[in-house]
This record gives sequence, C-alpha cells and structure tokens, in this order.
Amino acid sequence: MTDRMVFYSQMDNPEPWRAALHAALPDLGFALADSVTDTAGIRYALVWNPPQGFFARFPDLRMIVSLGAGVDALVARDDLPPGVAITRLQDPMMSRMMASYVLFATLRLARDIPAFAAAQREGRWHFIEPRPLSHTRVGIMGLGELGLFAARECARLGFTVSGWSRSPKAEPGITCHAGMDSLPAFLGECDILVCMLPKTPQTIGLLNAERLAMLPRGAGFINVARGAIVDEEALVAALRSGRIGQATLDVFSQEPLPQDHPLWHLDNVLITPHVASVALPDSAAPQIAENIRRLRTGLPARDTVDVARGY
Repeated sequence: MTDRMVFYSQMDNPEPWRAALHAALPDLGFALADSVTDTAGIRYALVWNPPQGFFARFPDLRMIVSLGAGVDALVARDDLPPGVAITRLQDPMMSRMMASYVLFATLRLARDIPAFAAAQREGRWHFIEPRPLSHTRVGIMGLGELGLFAARECARLGFTVSGWSRSPKAEPGITCHAGMDSLPAFLGECDILVCMLPKTPQTIGLLNAERLAMLPRGAGFINVARGAIVDEEALVAALRSGRIGQATLDVFSQEPLPQDHPLWHLDNVLITPHVASVALPDSAAPQIAENIRRLRTGLPARDTVDVARGY
C-alpha cells in the first residue's frame, strides 16, 4: 500500500501543497483530513493547529510536519503519538520572507513613516530630518535561524544591531548578548526591539511590564514571534503612556485578535494578521520529500524538534 500524508489547516490552501509534494515525491498519497475514512497507511501529517485528539485517528503516523516556523502549538499537546518525529520546515524562503517583514517594520519606524502618515491625514507638511540608519539601534530578541537571518539583513542595511539569545552566539557585525543576566543591558540599548523568540515555558510572559520599562522611552516594538511572550495588558499601557512610541504586531495571545481588543484602537500600533512569514510549498516540499525518503530507508528525519526544549 502506498504510504500517505494527511493535511490539516484552516488557514492554508492544500492544493499547492498537493501539487508540490506530487512533483517532489510522485508516489506519495495526499489526503485532506476531513475526507479520510480509511487511515491505514497514513504515515505523515502536514498540519497547522489541528484540533485536540486529531493524531489519535492515525495510528501509523511516523512524522508530523508543522506548516509554521513555530512548533509550540504542537509540542504542548498531550495527544502526540509516542515515537513520532516532529519536524519543522527549514525553508530558506521563510527566512527571507520573515526578514523582509522585519526590514519593512524597522525601516518604517526608523524613517518616521507613522509621523508622516499622521501628518498626511491632517493635510499637514511635517518635516523630520532624516537620520542615518546607523543611528538607530535595532535589537533582535531570539537568534535562531529566522532571527539571525533578520539580524544580518538589518546590519547589512546599516542599522546598529544587537541580539539576545538564551545561549551564547557569535556573529560578525552583531553585538550578541546571552542569558537572563544580560537582558536589562540589551533592552536598554534598543531603539527598536524585534521579538523573534520561540514560545516555550521559559519565554511565556518574558516581556512583562518591568522588562518593557527597560526599553528607552519612546522605543519601537515589533513582534513577529508569539503573542504570549508579551504581557499584552502591559504593552497596551506602555503604548498609551508613550513608554513605547510605536508597535508593529503580527502575533497575538488570541488569534484572530478580538474586535473589542484595545490594541485595535491605538493610533501608534500597526496590526497585521500573522503574515510575517509562511511556508511556501514549492520551496518546502523537497525538504519534506527528503525526510520521507529517509524514513522509508530507516534513517532518522532531519530538523526534528526537541520536545523537552519546545523548539
């Protein structure tokens, strides 16, 4: 029997994935979760936020692939089959897409675009002297694959870039900080803070009121990681008081963001609907196909998640 992959996502169109996986591995079956009646031979799952109990339907599973860069929603579940590999997509196009969003958001703040947009709405000519990008200190919080790529791109454009991570990192052109003891000094040097941390038990609520207050007054804040890393109530208070001057937010504790959430009504906030980076079928399918070939021949899958660490 041909082994098959089951697909589940309420956000992603399955058809480009079906076509890309067929091109990469023609003998792989592909089925939508809602249409599966016979689960025999379903050994792989390509998913984004499946409902609780989803995996119990598929006793033959050998690999779960997350459609997103973050795997926190998977590793926190209690219905994962034992011994099944969880893999993340190490798609270079995802890194480029994320970096483009971070560059857009940092440049928008560094070049005072929100102030010009507000002046335009008022029909007011408002001149602000442009500053060299080197005068803007950008801090990247989280130096994994996506964070490091974004940090390099910011440095390439001329920003003064620093980074913070749990474990020590070294990167030319980027001042690297590591560990909780270094966090206050790192935050104090960020004109624009970009949150790119994974969501783990250690990072949930990490950016609370106390740590947000460590930023220079009027600093910009960009979150492309997970909403739960930030205390949203404290963030709203900081935005209202001017402690944080501007925020660009792509992720939230609850998604979609509820219509009555106060963030919608702050004129110093730009909200986007979790679009900073997504997996692209044509570039990600070959990686998935290679892992399936490895499993078929008895080799372990690559890019597996450390469930204990959460990423």
